[in-house]
Amino acid sequence: MELTPKTKLNDLLKKYPFLLESLTKLSPSFEKLKNRALRNTVGRVASLSQAARLGDVPLEKLLREMAGEINRVRNERVTVSLAGAEEEEPLTREARLEILKDIIRDLHRGEDMGKLKKRFAALIKDIRPAEISEMEQRLMQEGMPAEEVTRLCDVHVQVFKESLDTQPLPSALPGHPLHTLMAENRALENIVSRVEELLGRLGSPVREENLASVKPELLAELGHLGQLEKHFLKKENQLFPILESKGVGGPSKVMWAVDNDIRAHLKETIKALEVGRAETGAKRGAQTLIEIRDMIYKEEKILFPMSLEVLGQEDWERVKQGEEEIGTAWISPGTGGKPAPTAVSAPPAKRPYEKPVSRLPLDVGALTLEQVNLLLRHLPVDVTLVDEEDKVVFYSDTKDRIFPRSRAIIGRRVQDCHPPASLSVVNRILEAFRGGTRDVAEFWLQLEGRFIHIRYFAVREEGGAYRGCLEVSQDITGLKRLEGESRLLDWK
Repeated sequence: MELTPKTKLNDLLKKYPFLLESLTKLSPSFEKLKNRALRNTVGRVASLSQAARLGDVPLEKLLREMAGEINRVRNERVTVSLAGAEEEEPLTREARLEILKDIIRDLHRGEDMGKLKKRFAALIKDIRPAEISEMEQRLMQEGMPAEEVTRLCDVHVQVFKESLDTQPLPSALPGHPLHTLMAENRALENIVSRVEELLGRLGSPVREENLASVKPELLAELGHLGQLEKHFLKKENQLFPILESKGVGGPSKVMWAVDNDIRAHLKETIKALEVGRAETGAKRGAQTLIEIRDMIYKEEKILFPMSLEVLGQEDWERVKQGEEEIGTAWISPGTGGKPAPTAVSAPPAKRPYEKPVSRLPLDVGALTLEQVNLLLRHLPVDVTLVDEEDKVVFYSDTKDRIFPRSRAIIGRRVQDCHPPASLSVVNRILEAFRGGTRDVAEFWLQLEGRFIHIRYFAVREEGGAYRGCLEVSQDITGLKRLEGESRLLDWK
């Protein structure tokens, strides 16, 4: 028998199972091979050359140790050849994902990042953005909480950063939604730099008396930074639903939670500075800017390249429609040139009004489809309907929606329309509605100076069967200020 760099590790362990103990004596890293799942994936395809790198053991030493142990235990003569040591067989997709998952599991257990980077460099070398997303998605499917993955997603990126840094940024011609998102990031970086410079004027350490001179300009720039909401909404209401429809759910579970952290930290920064707490505002602001820069990196090194890989032309047309509904932040779409011939087409022009012919019989009265649509669009509230399977089937396209929506959420599970932090509450409400223990859930919050009332209603048939959930949101700022009375005859 001859051992070479290309000999498969799993073949060797199947024939000589006692070698597993010998391997663990050579390097603690080989302890992982005692895991049957890892042996059946990585071990099945990994060569002895790759195993040597995994264990950080010189290849020749590994081969000779294995040959000597076989001879000692089985009394078989084994030769060693280093021929082909420079050639490397690529790992299969499944093997790569198992290695990546194993690296991240060890990271979450607290293993040294330097060692994990070395293991990654030895076994994988490079990584595709889609692999990071799929790896995180599989870890969550196997039981790792989404909150835990989110908590350490920045550290995940650090493990793979050297590989990601070598990859070019994605590109698209002006007019394409990806070009717009990238252009927004360039504008965002400029604002972040200005805020950094203004925060720097507070001093190091921060001196409270410095705030007065810089406060107006700083708050103005932070307010400008608030347009980041449109950028986030396009990801959350456009890219994420379409990626989910393609089986890619990792980004919506992880990135959305990080987006919400940025939103919260930006508000905390503004509030601290408004009330004159310079040190708190500077500390929270600096953290927020780091989080924004990190998010830009994740978008352009992971999310956007993966989206280009997964989404087709029709998908990008849907994203374009959402861009027009939600709007752009800081820039005009397509700046810098004409859209490519294959760029996303404009939405079809609205049909001219046609006098309806038939009407829908309702419990009371009968309306044409046109009248139903007009009625829903003119309601002084926003409504969203979720069916009995928890899928979004409708939202009212009112002129001034409180919470922006886009057509990409139609057919999406309502659970996927919420960040991980609120998922448990959403499920509790739906379970209570479905089980018949509750019919209404209501909440209220203050949003940019407005008082918003949000109610969820269980939708049931006449006999009580659950048919879905209706969300109704209303700006009641003006209603809260009403006093006295104003009668019809008082109208002018």
